[in-house]
Amino acid sequence: MLRARVVAVGSALVVRRINAAEHLDFVRAQDSVSFLQTPAWAKVKREWESESLGWFSGTDLVGAALVLFRKIPKSQRSLAYLPEGPAIDWASDDLGAWLTPLKEHLKKRKAFAIRIGPPVVTRTWSAQQIKDGIADESIGSLLDMPPTSRSQTGASVVSQLRELGWLHLAPEGGFSAGQPQYNFQIPLAGRTEADVLKGMNQLWRRNIKKADKEGVVVTEGGRDDLTSFHSLYAHTAERDHFTPRPLSYFQTMWDSLSGEESDRIKLYLGHHDDDLVAATIWIRVGQHAWYSYGASSTHKREVRGSNAVQWRMIQDSLAAGAHVYDLRGITDTLDAKDPHVGLIQFKVGTGGEAVEYAGEWDLPLNSLLYKAFMTYLRRR
Repeated sequence: MLRARVVAVGSALVVRRINAAEHLDFVRAQDSVSFLQTPAWAKVKREWESESLGWFSGTDLVGAALVLFRKIPKSQRSLAYLPEGPAIDWASDDLGAWLTPLKEHLKKRKAFAIRIGPPVVTRTWSAQQIKDGIADESIGSLLDMPPTSRSQTGASVVSQLRELGWLHLAPEGGFSAGQPQYNFQIPLAGRTEADVLKGMNQLWRRNIKKADKEGVVVTEGGRDDLTSFHSLYAHTAERDHFTPRPLSYFQTMWDSLSGEESDRIKLYLGHHDDDLVAATIWIRVGQHAWYSYGASSTHKREVRGSNAVQWRMIQDSLAAGAHVYDLRGITDTLDAKDPHVGLIQFKVGTGGEAVEYAGEWDLPLNSLLYKAFMTYLRRR
């Protein structure tokens, strides 16, 4: 499990607003913090109000968070959302000491509820387990199999949050209400390219070799290439039946993240001859790298551009010192008839592991408004 590297505290913690520079300095000092918890992400989510918060033990900054505020129409009351955060010492046996001052601060900000996403792993399943589970008709979900590992810290976090009155948001249709509770990741710490390639299944290795033999060339693009990426991404959205984000969203993401750190975000383009056959967006904070967005062409799928681009991102993650390459969300389904199973089958070929996080949790501060808000979400 990766978590923010924070120091033990011996005095009462105080939460107060910090500026973006203080927040970024804290992020830079950690092994890993979600990119959704960087100060730059506030500029991406312009439709939300935002503020950076710090936890102080005396004069020492020992924790930080990006809080996004979504107001109720015609009201001053807001949902306070900390996606994949906050960056605090989740291994603490007294999470109340961390979360109570957060609650008190956000009450003053007129939040009617707080939503957090502890970046804490609870369970993992190996690639081999997942393959066996998909092949076994009696198994329909990751939850039907014993995990490869369980996290004592994860179990403690879940237990403490319940005791403190937080409400767990159950995944809907296999996906969590906000950020994914189940991700697929490739551990990279202490491994070489040869190790990672050896851990992939035969099909993935063959496809990487085929892409090279067919002449697929993977290059890094710049901001101007986002137009080409978006065209392919829109094509992918139409084919795979999802609603695409506008080009302006990716331009804002590029400007915000690259403005914070020059190597925070990268665009990869896979060409075969003059045709763009695959394109992806990669993000890294410290020792954690993410495959954030991807697009692929229906034409020339046989040249395996998607495999080539993924392999390049994995190679660059290793070179950057990342300990995790994160392919982001999956569902918990292992039912061969479920349309979501294709996603996990593609990712499992990398030889990584399915990772369950603690999920997202709500703390209602105004019960009436919170119930109305949840009813609205269910009807939307």
